[in-house]
Amino acid sequence: MNDEKPHILLVEDEMHLARGICFNLEQDGYRVSHVESGEEALQRLTYDRFALIILDVMLPGMNGFTVCEKIRATDPRVPILILTARTDEGDRVTGLKSGADDYLTKPFSLNEFLLRVGGMLRRSAWYRPEPVEEGYRFGDNEVFLLSYHARTAQGEIDLTELEVKMLSLFFHREGEAIPRGEILENVWGYSSDTETRTLDNFVVRLRKYFEPNPARPLFFQTVRGVGYRFSRKGGELGP
Repeated sequence: MNDEKPHILLVEDEMHLARGICFNLEQDGYRVSHVESGEEALQRLTYDRFALIILDVMLPGMNGFTVCEKIRATDPRVPILILTARTDEGDRVTGLKSGADDYLTKPFSLNEFLLRVGGMLRRSAWYRPEPVEEGYRFGDNEVFLLSYHARTAQGEIDLTELEVKMLSLFFHREGEAIPRGEILENVWGYSSDTETRTLDNFVVRLRKYFEPNPARPLFFQTVRGVGYRFSRKGGELGP
């Protein structure tokens, strides 16, 4: 189970700044996921839950104000801190009107930033209820991605963070043949073909957890010459 660290989503396209923010938040005891665009953030929020969202305004494509409004349309409670290089009073008001809880103008001091983050998490904790989590069901299995556990025909199991990342990807792209390199990039952060053995061994582990017969998989299917496909209904394509 993985419930000891608040999970923060950082939406920032300036890589130099993003690396610094991620490093300092992790040093302060938080778990951080980083994406570079609003579109990526909204996609991530379809299958993951965060204690706080840190959102840059000037993003490629959809700007931070629009992203904030879209997040608020589906989650009225998650704390959102907007970051921007703009100093115009109107932008601050726009940010707050779009649903942000707080606003910080670049450049900002590290101490002030960490104090804002800590304060927002403390203020939000008392009123945010525990999520009522709906499991993702397939076959005789039910997977709870937010709380890192699953019920299988063999009993209940705890899931690691990498297992949750891979399952999230498979569930979100159900029915698609996902190339090996793309899975490696999304789950491990690299796409080298020399690391495919790591991925293959990982899929073997998921099959042991969830397949009625791991030697003849129904759900986690091999697509020869490409990678893997997850099928919720099951359908044998080969080991």
